Amino acid sequence: MSKPLLAVTMGDPAGVGAEIVVKTFADTKIFERAQSFVIGSAACLQQACVQTGIDAEIQSIESVAEVREATNCIQVLEPLAFDIDAFEIGVVSAASGHAAVQFFETAVRLCQDGTVSGVVTCPINKEAVHAAGYHGDIGHQEILARMTGSTSTATMLMTRGLRVAHLSTHKSLGEAIAYVTKPMLLEKLQLTVESLERWGIDSPRVAVAALNPHGGEGGMLGTEEIQEIAPAVEQAQQMGMNVVGPYPADSIFYRATAGEFDAVMALYHDQGHIAIKMHNFAESITATMGIPFIRTSVDHGTAFDIAGKNKADANGLARALDAAIDMMNGSLGATG
Repeated sequence: MSKPLLAVTMGDPAGVGAEIVVKTFADTKIFERAQSFVIGSAACLQQACVQTGIDAEIQSIESVAEVREATNCIQVLEPLAFDIDAFEIGVVSAASGHAAVQFFETAVRLCQDGTVSGVVTCPINKEAVHAAGYHGDIGHQEILARMTGSTSTATMLMTRGLRVAHLSTHKSLGEAIAYVTKPMLLEKLQLTVESLERWGIDSPRVAVAALNPHGGEGGMLGTEEIQEIAPAVEQAQQMGMNVVGPYPADSIFYRATAGEFDAVMALYHDQGHIAIKMHNFAESITATMGIPFIRTSVDHGTAFDIAGKNKADANGLARALDAAIDMMNGSLGATG
């Protein structure tokens, strides 16, 4: 294979994953820099072709060794015998949750043994995963931590002109506030800087968002900035990292989109996710930091309300593929 090999997991069969896969693979441009194949269900992809009116050849393969350089077909590795009649599009089910996890676990193992260069994921549904018995796996990041043994992982959301790392994601707001400590923030800042450098950004400028309104107003609106966040930023600077803040969350993302920073450290899920999705939802993607291979993902859910209706926007998957290749090549800084 003359080009890097990328696995694309189909995600929850009841969601929009199959639809955005066939729409993305219909554009031969995605094969210019890497050869991508799908881990999922050929029957689901064929169904998506019918629903979207896309004329694509679906070719099942028994192993990755059978993947060939091709732009005229969707090559599909099926890790389990999935009955297309065992689920209903747009409905949560244990069957689809189990399949989604099996698709992703297969991809992770292929990344771990070096068979593929990276994985790009379509969305899974947390309720379906839980129904399938995976009670400790809230999402992709938790599965990655379990399978890789990585002790420190974090999510970075990206879209053109804005990158946002997250101190925490899948925590309640109360838990997320308790998570804002100097040691944890310092750990995630170091992980963010190292990841950005590995992906191609030299001496990345990272700004840390404040937790409280107006940055706490000198302690009148909260003391986390004084007691935890500013000391973490100061220590990061002493360690040689180009880190600044904390800056009020109501202005920090605007400053980042103006080019002042390479990334922002958000302190909880919605603080960062809202900023990214308001800036450019259609092309926003997710990358996982702290694992020994490249993983990117679309930054939207299974969208059960529109699944099977040919309404899903596939731009995010195309962008996630592009970003994965950039990150593997250490050229993320050149593409925004």
